[in-house]
Amino acid sequence: MKKKAITRLDYCQYLLVSQTNYTLTNYAEHHPESISHDRINRYLRHDKLKPKLVWEKVKDDIVLDDDGYLIFDDSILDKNHSHKIELVNRQYSGNAHRIIKGICIVNCIYVNPKTEQYWLIDYRIYDKTTDGKSKLDHLKDMLQHSIEHKQIKFKYVLMDTWYATKDIMLYIDNLQKIYYCPLKSNRKVDDSKGVNPYKAVNELTWTDQEQQNGKLIKIHAFPKDYKVQLFRVVVNENRTDWIVTNDTTQDSSDGTRLVCAIRWKIEQFHRELKQLTGIEANQCRKARIQRNHICCCMLVWLQLARQAKRLKQSLYQDGLDCHQRHHSGFIRWHTIGVCHPLED
Repeated sequence: MKKKAITRLDYCQYLLVSQTNYTLTNYAEHHPESISHDRINRYLRHDKLKPKLVWEKVKDDIVLDDDGYLIFDDSILDKNHSHKIELVNRQYSGNAHRIIKGICIVNCIYVNPKTEQYWLIDYRIYDKTTDGKSKLDHLKDMLQHSIEHKQIKFKYVLMDTWYATKDIMLYIDNLQKIYYCPLKSNRKVDDSKGVNPYKAVNELTWTDQEQQNGKLIKIHAFPKDYKVQLFRVVVNENRTDWIVTNDTTQDSSDGTRLVCAIRWKIEQFHRELKQLTGIEANQCRKARIQRNHICCCMLVWLQLARQAKRLKQSLYQDGLDCHQRHHSGFIRWHTIGVCHPLED
């Protein structure tokens, strides 16, 4: 009798209920059929899961708003103790505050400002040796795809300093969307209308009124008549952010602070993704296996978010409930739309 093949549903359920050990060997040992881990490896090698699957699963859940936000940021999957995993590159990790070996994922989430809910809608795996695309290229692709194919309603785009480039900022402006993004402290700007030479943004002087209302500046190398509004936002005694926006009607430092606070939704997403799905735990070497594992982890996060909303819980409470249901021998996988048993 031919053995039943492992499916995406099976693997996602394993990620959904496992708490600390996400290895294929552990999955094989706890499978009700006592299967070989090679069967799981075989599935992950031959399936071809792509980011569009995330949109297919989430598009009916999103509550759109004309004033919605698209937020972009990247996250590094720590593979610092791995030596032969494909897709791994040496890159700076904001979490580790140093250069590490890891897989970089550029993520895009949608935020409804009225309900404060957020949804993952797209992601890209950064591997320039494979597709020749930079992280900036991936952002532009996702932004364009959100407008032309997903047809998402949104007004604002938020991003980190890495993406606050001339190309990206002008691209967003040409789409007639509003961006807010922090500048690096040494970015050259001019607030004197050409009277004085450019200086680092952290060297500008501020009047009390400018502290409250911001100031109009020109960023070095931008088009001659292109001006943006700059705000000095003191986060704490050790950190000051220099926020720019193409919304030159914005005249409130407090309003800018509230907009920028929404950007931390994507940091919350990154934390939940890493702590609840095992996205960093897969040590298989092949790029295709890593890509499929990452996509399955994204689907698991979507399921946890959906269930958390329904039960009015946090994702961490919902994740614990899934683990408890696993030990009772029954898992309900609503993302796929079927019920399936998984027993120890």
